[in-house]
Amino acid sequence: MEGLVLKSTGSWYDVLGDDHKNYKCRIKGKMRTQNITSTNPVAVGDKVLFEIQKGSDEGVISEIRERKNFIQRKSVNLSKQIHILAANLDLALVVATPVMPRTSTGFIDRFLSTAEAYRIPGGVVFNKSDLFDEEVNEYVEALAEMYRSVGYETFIVSAIDSGTLVELKDRLHNQLTLFAGHSGTGKSTLINALIPGIELRTGEISAQHLKGKHTTTFAEAHPLEEGGFIVDTPGIREFGILNFEKNEVSHFFPEIFKASEGCKFNNCLHTIEKNCAVIQAVEDSQIAMTRYHSYLSILENEDIFR
Repeated sequence: MEGLVLKSTGSWYDVLGDDHKNYKCRIKGKMRTQNITSTNPVAVGDKVLFEIQKGSDEGVISEIRERKNFIQRKSVNLSKQIHILAANLDLALVVATPVMPRTSTGFIDRFLSTAEAYRIPGGVVFNKSDLFDEEVNEYVEALAEMYRSVGYETFIVSAIDSGTLVELKDRLHNQLTLFAGHSGTGKSTLINALIPGIELRTGEISAQHLKGKHTTTFAEAHPLEEGGFIVDTPGIREFGILNFEKNEVSHFFPEIFKASEGCKFNNCLHTIEKNCAVIQAVEDSQIAMTRYHSYLSILENEDIFR
């Protein structure tokens, strides 16, 4: 039978079969010997073939169908391996907030550039708008406009104000959408608001460190009433990037890639070169300084953005 992986715990997988029933599945033994460099050989969003064991609702996954895309980051504990957040995505959204805890633009840009690298439409959800004062609200509006000008969808929402969720909810219809972000940005609370009755566990913010506590342990796809799924992921403290060649990094920043057409040299890295159209665009405020700094940090292989 063919199915869609809805939850990955590392040893067991929840699979929605094409008969619309849920099955607990394991990986077939021989799959573990394949040359897999990721920490999770089967990811949420994977389409798989599995065999149902007689007399039970359990199965064994025998094959992973070819992925149309996936989004990955460097494994925290195993630096030479990757961790796949989800596969076969229609949309990848980073849930961010400027308050309790603050999400840096560097983190947002790393996530968006990774989505670009795997040809996944990306966007930003600025959450907790109910906590914004006038100054913070102006900052977020300016940041949202900057990302929109680059070509990313942005949403400014509050999980406790249903009126702010209408546009986001419409966008998620019939899509497989990834929600990712720091612990404490309100991903689980937001999903609770978007899917009434789901009641995901939510956590408190540490008063001492103003950081969130992990409440989502494993990646899981939750069905929307109107069709589609939201993939909830454990909070990410930092977003380590793998496999970006230096001459390719600019391709994953749309505004930098567009400006680079005017560079004198084809192999320009847009750092100190003469007649660099990108550097000129930064100086002319046509490219945001924060985005340019994010580009440079990836170029220099700096991993940590908190």
